[in-house]
Formats: sequence, C-alpha cells, structure tokens
Amino acid sequence: MLDLLQIRDEIDGIDNQILELFEKRMQLAEKVAKFKIETGKPVFDKERELSKLKNLREKSSTSFNARGVQELFQQIMSISRKRQYQLLTEHGIKANGDFECVEKLMTENVKVVFQGVEGAYSFAAMNTYFGSEVDSFHVETWKDAMEAIAGGKADYAVLPIENSTAGIVADIYDLLVEYQHNIVGEQIIRADHVLMGTEGCTLDDIDIVYSHPQALSQCRQYLEKQGWKKEEMINTAVAAKKVKEDGLKNQAAIGSRYAAEYFGLQILDDHISFSKTNSTRFIIVSNKKIYTPDADKISICIELPHESGSLYNILAHIIYNDLNMTKIESRPIPQKNWEYRFFIDFEGNLNDSAVENALRGIEQEASTLRVFGNYR
Repeated sequence: MLDLLQIRDEIDGIDNQILELFEKRMQLAEKVAKFKIETGKPVFDKERELSKLKNLREKSSTSFNARGVQELFQQIMSISRKRQYQLLTEHGIKANGDFECVEKLMTENVKVVFQGVEGAYSFAAMNTYFGSEVDSFHVETWKDAMEAIAGGKADYAVLPIENSTAGIVADIYDLLVEYQHNIVGEQIIRADHVLMGTEGCTLDDIDIVYSHPQALSQCRQYLEKQGWKKEEMINTAVAAKKVKEDGLKNQAAIGSRYAAEYFGLQILDDHISFSKTNSTRFIIVSNKKIYTPDADKISICIELPHESGSLYNILAHIIYNDLNMTKIESRPIPQKNWEYRFFIDFEGNLNDSAVENALRGIEQEASTLRVFGNYR
C-alpha cells in the first residue's frame, strides 16, 4: 500500500526545489530587465517565447504533461515580464506620457455641446456637471457632438454611455474609437420619469402619451394600467416640447422633471418607471489628453491577437497589479469577422506605479491599446 504521508513529503521537497529555482529565475529576469533598460529593447519577445514553449513541450514525456508544461511556463514567463515592467517604472521610464496631469478641470468660460434638446437627460447631466449658467448648444446626433469638438466649436461634449437597466450605448463606444477624443469626467443622472401635460389637464383627459421608446418601455407597467395610446419620439425632451407646442389636454409626455420645468408643463404623476434605481451614466468628452490628481477611473480600449488565452493574459496585468476592474464590454471590429475590441474600466490614476505597470504590459502584449481617459 502506498504511504500517502511519504508521498506528500516528497511533493513538499520537490515544491521547495521549484521555489528555489523560481527565485533564481526571477533574479536572472531582473538582469535581463536591466539589459533591456540599457539597450532600449522591448520586454516582450513573442517569437522567443513561442520558440521556447515549443521546445519545452517537445521535451515532455506525455501529451498531458506537454499541455501542463506550456501552461506552467506561460505563467512563469508572464510573471517574469510583469517584474520587468515594474523595473522599467522604477527606473523612471514612463508609459502613456502623452496625458497631462492638470490641477483641475476647467468648467468655467467653456463651451459645451450636448445631443438632443433642452430638457433632455443629457441637458440635465450637463447642467449638473457644469452648472446651469454654462454656455451650451445642442446638436441632433452624437456624431455631431464629436464633430463639434473636433472642429473647435465646443470644449466639451456630454454623451450617454450606459444605462443601469438598458446597458451600454454601443454607438458611443464606436465613436470613441473613431475620434481621438478623451473622457475627462462623468456624471450619473437618475432617470426618474414623470408624466407631464399642459396646465390644467388631468389624468382623465389623457388618451395619448409621447416619449422615447426606452422610456415607454421603462414605464410599461404604469402605461398598461392606463390603457393610453403610445407614440415613440426621438427623445423624451422632444416629446415634452411637442406636448407644450400642441397645447392639447389629451396629450402627455414621459420624461424628466428637468423637461417639465424647462417647457413649463404640469407634472401629472411621478416615479412611474418600474425601476426605482434606473440611472444613466454620461461621459464628459474633450479633445485634450488631460486628467486630474484625484482622477480614479481609467477607461481603455484594446484589440487582441485572435488566439487562445489572449484576453486572459491581458486581464492578468490588471489582476497582478491589484487593480479593480469595474467593467468590460466587447464590440465587433468592422471588416474583421468574429474579432472584437474590448472596452475596460478599472480603478486607478495614471500617476500610480501599479497603473503604469499594468498599462505598459497591456500595451506591449495587445495588438493595440488606446487609453480613453482618466477621470472621476
């Protein structure tokens, strides 16, 4: 009969040998890093690693061990690279040096563009972030807002990027890739829908309700009880504007309190959406690569080699540097079937050494890396 305790003792002995050899290997990795710092050579040498892994697999005694050896040494090499990235940071070799740290974000005497019309939730987000006296103008589409920044007509744009119940606004992610603009701030607005109508009308007068399709869906339970006809509009503020301009007592709109106040409509009922926590996250976009010392969220976009484990290896840089990833989304890459861009949010500041290390590793090992911004 096999002696389990004896076998475990032998395993412990081998583990101690592995540990000793691992530490020796890491010491050599540091010497490699110093050489690369002096010569300017990149840390990641993909062809050498692939050749080395192939050689190690071929030396394995079984096919099972070959797969295990590949996984083991991929991790050892990955850890070695992470230490080398740390040493680059410790030697003052900066990554993402094109972003400038500024004391504060300028919010006075600026021009701001938003999509929609006055009274929309984007209008509310803008006023909450910049103040109600901000010099602003509106455009018809999100792309128009991006163009306004690109053409110097606006300093900032306010754009919705995510809703807590409906998910991401995919078009905004695509526009962030298309334009070389950056996220410099965010504002969360609770989508607390109200029913609004002309002055003096009552619920009994209403027979048709106008709003954005998403708002109509979020208030579906309330509307089903009433039995009113529903008509979709381009956004909630346009719906409110129509009710105001038509001046008919049988019409109502669903939208924000901001819209009711702006258009001078009467709130007939409030808190009518089925979700009491429904909120929309808006981003503040600029054509400047700036961030503040208290910025605590970083948004990046990456494209990866279409091969096994590539996403895992990239995310390992965030995990290994003790950074908290708060979001990951994917979008198809046009003209590349079944290949995707990944959009990742994680906590940190570009001045943090852990962030430097993570971004350096991601930059060297991803096909492309774009830092969208560091903000709060």
